[in-house]
Amino acid sequence: MDERKNEPTLNDAGLLLCLTCSKVVGGQISHPGPSLRCPRCGSRVDRRIPSSVSHTWAFVITGFLLLIPANICPITQIIRFGSGNPDTIMSGVMGLVKSGMVPIAFIIFMASVVVPVFKLAGLAFLLMCIHFKWRFSPLHCTLMYRFIALIGRWSMLDLFMISILAALVDLGAVSSVIPGVGATAFAAVVVVTLLASISFDPRLIWDLKDTAHGTD
Repeated sequence: MDERKNEPTLNDAGLLLCLTCSKVVGGQISHPGPSLRCPRCGSRVDRRIPSSVSHTWAFVITGFLLLIPANICPITQIIRFGSGNPDTIMSGVMGLVKSGMVPIAFIIFMASVVVPVFKLAGLAFLLMCIHFKWRFSPLHCTLMYRFIALIGRWSMLDLFMISILAALVDLGAVSSVIPGVGATAFAAVVVVTLLASISFDPRLIWDLKDTAHGTD
């Protein structure tokens, strides 16, 4: 038996946590209204992030849709002596592999393809767990969410490299690097996935655990 099963929570005590300054607010608050404010910082205090599930679903679906142009459209075009072929993410990775730069190709593939897809799929899984009330381990789901939030910053690696190349490799008609439409779409994917992580409230995962124990 889990010894932590009956440990009291802030909800049990009727208290709320201000997400801005971490002050514990209230006293026997079961349904806080929209006017409840933190006495220390003045921020709005809610039991859970308002409309967390619907907002996160919107960002996740948008991210999946943006992945299509991000992977199909050219992300860069390297022009040498007036001519050059555009590269998508995968063609750029394959080009690095053919050039013998396998470690760099692996890093770009992980940061530009695997990480965005994993983040969106992981958040979609957590949202479905909440919607369908699937009884997965709340601890494991929370660890997944923390991992998703942690690796989000690495999705910017590809864009960082493109911005550096575009700024440094500018030799006019000799050689230049031009960002493509795919770079814009990929940047949008990165921003949307970051917003999805921020809008998701992981406390909803533990609400399922409390509900399940209440019905046992």
